[in-house]
Amino acid sequence: MDKIERFLTARSYAVAGASTRQHKYGNKVFRALLAADRKVYPLNPAQEEVEGHRAYPKIDDLPEVPEALSIITPPEVTRRVVADAVAAGVKHIWMQPGAEDDQASQLARDAGVNVIDDGSCILVVLTGLRSRLDQRPE
Repeated sequence: MDKIERFLTARSYAVAGASTRQHKYGNKVFRALLAADRKVYPLNPAQEEVEGHRAYPKIDDLPEVPEALSIITPPEVTRRVVADAVAAGVKHIWMQPGAEDDQASQLARDAGVNVIDDGSCILVVLTGLRSRLDQRPE
């Protein structure tokens, strides 16, 4: 099983950078995970709610430690988010294009976290997955 497959088999997710603005990638990723029937929490210290779901300032504030974390933040914020995720015990981290940070990636890898930071986009993967599922015979 590759890194992306392992990420997608997680039972719970958080989206750092989840936004209330639907045109922003943080909102699109959050909605895509919801549409894929995933248990997902929005992380955004400036919002109380995202798409009708309570938003949390940071991972420590979540009701549970998510197995997987998708990050859509500037690299300097990514560093803090990854440090919090590693300390909390998150097992999978996907830095979306533009959120990547070498220091954060190394910290996570050193802690044994499954890291995706190669420019892959979860929206592309989830769209392709949904398309394949829609084409299956009943």
